[in-house]
Amino acid sequence: MRYRDWLPAHVDLAAIESIHTAREQWVSQPKKGFLRYRVPYEVLREFRAEHRDFTTDTVTIGAAEEVSDEKRAVIEQNLRGFMPWRKGPFSVFGIGIDAEWQSNRKWARLQAHLPDLHDKTIADIGCSNGYYIFRMMAHKPRWVLGFEPAMQPYYCGRALLAMAGCDNGAIDLLGVEHLTLFAETFDVIFLMGVIYHRAAPLDCLRTVCQALKPGGTLIFESQAIPGDEPVALFAEKTYGKAPGTYFIPTGACAVNWLKRAGFSSVDLFYAHPMNGEEQRRTDWMHFESYEHFIDPANQDKTVEGYPAPWRIFIKAGVRAS
Repeated sequence: MRYRDWLPAHVDLAAIESIHTAREQWVSQPKKGFLRYRVPYEVLREFRAEHRDFTTDTVTIGAAEEVSDEKRAVIEQNLRGFMPWRKGPFSVFGIGIDAEWQSNRKWARLQAHLPDLHDKTIADIGCSNGYYIFRMMAHKPRWVLGFEPAMQPYYCGRALLAMAGCDNGAIDLLGVEHLTLFAETFDVIFLMGVIYHRAAPLDCLRTVCQALKPGGTLIFESQAIPGDEPVALFAEKTYGKAPGTYFIPTGACAVNWLKRAGFSSVDLFYAHPMNGEEQRRTDWMHFESYEHFIDPANQDKTVEGYPAPWRIFIKAGVRAS
């Protein structure tokens, strides 16, 4: 992690590096729960891809002919050690990884609305295994930092970055709450699939706003409920079987959140109902997926009887000084 190479001078580098070091020491413990994902990472990071392509729907790291059949078997075994794969698709040394989410569909909806990413400093909050980081890499940013507090996607993403040989990006064990350490640091922040997991969404958005440079841009994407009223659903226990889901807004509600959090321009540019083609079980994700979260007798309702989820996409800005 080379924070000192790209952080602006006003940021407290020592505080960030202290947190980074503490978390690295925590996951380095020789315990089964940590070794489960650290071991495949340590195996995979030794492979270096000659060919890579981040411009298409499938993030490609290495070609099949770059490794022997024996080494490819080792690579696949360790890639499967990161199951369930939530974001993708990937192709790693010829091994196709069909993840639960067809993340390329989300990226396609964003592309026409992206700010200029070239030579920019970018944060991807809740980056998972880094699929979107790789798609950003195609635009040649100065630096991309992925915030990912969960060990499984953290180690998975680090393994992929190492194999791809990306030297202008990293994933760290950080959550959105750590953005308070990065005041006016990022040109662009991606906050996708995060806000409904936060018990205090407005506080979260204010923190994001403060981490953007003047004139910076937020790309915001969220689960939502249909409707034109500025309201949010708060489930009694679970929403779509997910207990860690709090406020699920309508598009109008999310727009109001962003405005009241301090964003000066807010544009809801896309909304669509979710479906079982975009999020589904695969050979790389064996657990329940979208079809199990929806009432089989009424596709407009979750299993709990709440409105079935939509996804909303918003671009918001921070005023230039």
